[in-house]
Amino acid sequence: MMRTFIQLLGEDAPIFRRYVWMAVLYGLLSGLTIAALVPVLTRLLAGDTHGSALWLCVLLVGVVACWAWRRQVEKAGIGVGIAVLQGARHRIGDHVARLPIGWFTPENTARLNHSVSNGMMEIAQLPAHVFTPVFSGAVTPVVIVVVLFALQWQMGLIALLALPVFSAVFVIAARFGRRADETYHRNAARTSQRMIEFAQAQSVLRAFNGEGGGTRFLEQAIDRQRRSGRELILLSTASVVLNSWVVQAVLAALLMVAVLDIQARLGAGQEAGPVIGLVVALLLSNRFVEPLLDVAGYGEALRGARNQLEAVREILAISPLAEPEAPREPKDASVELRNVTFRYATDQPPLLQGIDLKVEPGSMVALVGASGSGKTTLMRLVARFFDVETGSILVGGVDVREMTGERLAGQISQIFQDTYLFQGTIAENIRIGRPDASDAELAEAIRQAGVERIVARMPDGLETVVGEGGARLSGGERQRISIARALIKDAPILLIDEATAALDAENQAAIAETLSRLRGKRTLIVIAHQLSTLAMADRIVVLDAGQIREEGSHDALRAQDGLYARFLKQRQAAKGWHIAATP
Repeated sequence: MMRTFIQLLGEDAPIFRRYVWMAVLYGLLSGLTIAALVPVLTRLLAGDTHGSALWLCVLLVGVVACWAWRRQVEKAGIGVGIAVLQGARHRIGDHVARLPIGWFTPENTARLNHSVSNGMMEIAQLPAHVFTPVFSGAVTPVVIVVVLFALQWQMGLIALLALPVFSAVFVIAARFGRRADETYHRNAARTSQRMIEFAQAQSVLRAFNGEGGGTRFLEQAIDRQRRSGRELILLSTASVVLNSWVVQAVLAALLMVAVLDIQARLGAGQEAGPVIGLVVALLLSNRFVEPLLDVAGYGEALRGARNQLEAVREILAISPLAEPEAPREPKDASVELRNVTFRYATDQPPLLQGIDLKVEPGSMVALVGASGSGKTTLMRLVARFFDVETGSILVGGVDVREMTGERLAGQISQIFQDTYLFQGTIAENIRIGRPDASDAELAEAIRQAGVERIVARMPDGLETVVGEGGARLSGGERQRISIARALIKDAPILLIDEATAALDAENQAAIAETLSRLRGKRTLIVIAHQLSTLAMADRIVVLDAGQIREEGSHDALRAQDGLYARFLKQRQAAKGWHIAATP
């Protein structure tokens, strides 16, 4: 837990180490101050008022010193919390920015959002509110054990043995609730994701809102969170009770030993000195268990924070894409895959197997295949969403692993089927492709992507705010803006994944015309099912079950009567469908 906390702090770790030593010193000072009670009470019960007064002054000095030092410890703890909020989020952001793009699944994104928001707030509160009593509560009893040994060795032995027993029970109790805590936070992240989804997808939900269908998924997520929360509360309560029982059992054992010893000494007619020592030890036993009760009380907060730190540790443990020590520059706009095999996880079958493909600069290659054949995966590997399992991918004759991420991103522009627009204006979303583009270049990208008509009917034109995720625009409008964003980047390689899927026939034709103009000027790799797009490709690659089954021109493949020919027949049959007239 501490290792992850220090890793999270990064260069601010010395601040935390200084705080830890201050908290430990506070626990030691508290223990010594409590130990000063022994001579005060011993002399007072023995009738030595003068000696008792002197030690009472020492005790008061210790109390004032503890109070003053505790304030310094709390200030240091707040400083650590501020360092967590200010620096740790940036470190996570820097790390996440270097992760493979393919890592950002909806589940991972929800987990990341929960860790950076709720989790980071919980972690930041640890030094100010939890670590100080826990650290001092672990040190103070050790000092008191030493004093108990000096007063009555049996009680000192019981207290000494109680420390590892309590630690073991504390660990066991924490493990009881850890799985429930993980389940709760996982369900909480999913609930947050469902709430965002519920707000963003109202049009779809209301269209299919039969019998409460619009809120069903959200209600199910909330119910799962409620059930996991109830389980967490029950286990947390049991954990606190168990810790408290152990501490109270130790106190009961100390009291029993002290009372029996006092009775034995009084029955034997011993002097008052040893009996006074036992009475003082009896009172000291209560001071021994108090910090342990504090530690037990903060056990649940520690366990919850431990799970949050574990979630952060898992994110930080994900290996980012390696950057080359001696990066190389691409020679041209070619793309080549050499014996590429890839799978998303070691326990899953490969999505691509032994792929060999060469795309010459300025040529247009269309990828065709059934859903799940590996088309999108192949394209994502070219953009280095992931690294290949075996083989290599070359852009401009250079392995993508030997290029910096910035250089590869400058070489490739992408148009995805699933588009995303940022909160801002139409112009701002297009300029993301190239912030320094001139107004003339912006206008040309708008014209080529068919965004002119969208801008014309908007009240604020290019300054129209699109809303979060482009919620104020239709799917086709968002797609055309994303195409303009890719075109204004003016990268030599353009990857297109079903760019016309959300467009009507008129806009499909406009985009097809744009692709035709780009032929010979850029290297185009297109996933498409539109016959007009396929017909203009220099080469068509047919994928099936992660392997290249056919490759050639549109006319050559159509004449082979293979997979591509059957695909064309299916498309033609679909276009010939019509609704028959009612007899």
